[in-house]
Amino acid sequence: MRDSLRHFAAEFIGTFALVFVGTASVMMTQQNGSAALLQVALAHALILAVMVSALMRISGHFNPAVTVAFLVTRRIAVPMAGLYIVAQLLAAMAASYILKAAMPTEVFTAVRGGGTSVAIDITTGPAILFEAIATFFLALVVFGTAVDPKAPKIGGLAIGLVVGGCILAIGPLTGAALNPARAFGPAVATGIWEGQLIYWIGPIIGAALAGLVYEHLFMVDDHEPFDHGAVRPLDTEASPRARG
Repeated sequence: MRDSLRHFAAEFIGTFALVFVGTASVMMTQQNGSAALLQVALAHALILAVMVSALMRISGHFNPAVTVAFLVTRRIAVPMAGLYIVAQLLAAMAASYILKAAMPTEVFTAVRGGGTSVAIDITTGPAILFEAIATFFLALVVFGTAVDPKAPKIGGLAIGLVVGGCILAIGPLTGAALNPARAFGPAVATGIWEGQLIYWIGPIIGAALAGLVYEHLFMVDDHEPFDHGAVRPLDTEASPRARG
């Protein structure tokens, strides 16, 4: 019970921070008229990097699509995955409703609660594809830096950076949610559900595919063969030359 509570709390706090800072940054660009895309990308990258680093010892998904990737690779049990997703969605709604209550109404309304939206000239198919590809990159980085036991110990930095980069790349096209919860919270708070299926289908497909690719293609439990892996010094106990 206590372990479930710890995981729930970590997922709630991390997702709350992501949605709160991410949507607030969108509102601030509307209010201040600054370099909107770069500001929003940087806000998402920074908050995700620090929250993943702070909480990855306990969980660190903060994204239903990433949780699905862990589920399809059998790295999380179904009940715990459900707990994670409930925490993520509740956190996203809480962050959005707090901003709705605290922000000036005209600012909140002008950017639809800081939610994501698809550009008018982008149809559903390409929008799903963009979200799937970007979330593939995100989940691949999660597995390559946080899941793989041989991963570089860089905390959440790479995860934050890949999200920031994807926002710069496809933000003007789809809003670059890469995360169903990030799109869901503002949608509940505003009642605007436009494109919600895009932000569930695309990220879940992309993340699940990335998890399976990394798990079955890149994850190596044993040492690589000599002609494929890194060249290492000969073992001093096993090598006669080393002993002699």
